[in-house]
Amino acid sequence: MTSGGKRIVFTGGSGKAGRHAIPYLLSKGHKVLNLDLIDFPNPDAGVFTLKTDLTKSGQVFNALTTHYDFDGYETGSPEGPPDVVIHFAAYARNMIVPDNETFAANVTATYNVIEAASKLGVKKIIIASSETTYGVCFSEGVTPYHEFPLEETYDRDPMDSYALSKLCGERTARTFARRYNSDIYALVIGNVIEPHEYERDFPSHVNKPETRRRNAWSYIDARDLGQICDLCIQKSGLGFQVFNATNDTNTLKEPTEAFLKREEPNTKITRKMGEYEAPLSNRKIREVLGFKEEHDWRKYYKPE
Repeated sequence: MTSGGKRIVFTGGSGKAGRHAIPYLLSKGHKVLNLDLIDFPNPDAGVFTLKTDLTKSGQVFNALTTHYDFDGYETGSPEGPPDVVIHFAAYARNMIVPDNETFAANVTATYNVIEAASKLGVKKIIIASSETTYGVCFSEGVTPYHEFPLEETYDRDPMDSYALSKLCGERTARTFARRYNSDIYALVIGNVIEPHEYERDFPSHVNKPETRRRNAWSYIDARDLGQICDLCIQKSGLGFQVFNATNDTNTLKEPTEAFLKREEPNTKITRKMGEYEAPLSNRKIREVLGFKEEHDWRKYYKPE
């Protein structure tokens, strides 16, 4: 860990997003302990995984004061609370377990992580919310968006248990940020794309835009999500915040407004959008956090 690096506890780091976000954080000089039920997939990454059931409050409190690896025992004192907690662990969608279990486990885990971190004095917490909260991804049938672009002021009204659990997590974050005068930032994460998925999936994504409607023709590169986490660590004093976490541009071969006016003619466009701006807009993270994407999909797939 460099002199400017932070001690980070990252939950769910073995998952699709975390396995790329954590290496990015390590490259910036941070030290990371992964709390998960499965080991970190890259054994050479230097990431220790502590098997932790986040639905059990006692385990969470204990895990947040655990050494980051066995070398910690050489320091001669027990581990203190981390500088930052990043909470990504969850059932990642509906239909992994029954709906009530998705809701109960996700809400309980998020509450336990935020409560434990807050009561241990952690002043920077980052949690994963979801694009599904915009109410179309897991809606029943074809339902309209209220407006474009989708921004953080949108009236999010999902139908499903997974998205509902994420909105409850945001409300929990707001409550504890106010109570403890801390920074808790909720990332409304778009469809996460890993590096190997560009070649495999983007021919369909780009050439069959109807398949991307539920994702609002938007995405987030898992590595760029790591950058967003690091920018959240650097930016303090904002209290509770919600940030869309997506890449800059749409997953289309044409400008955004022309496509939306043709394909979604009954949905209003509330402001002038960038030529290829993602409908799930990341304008706030660009303006407030200084996000600059590194992984535009066009670097990895060239449409015909």
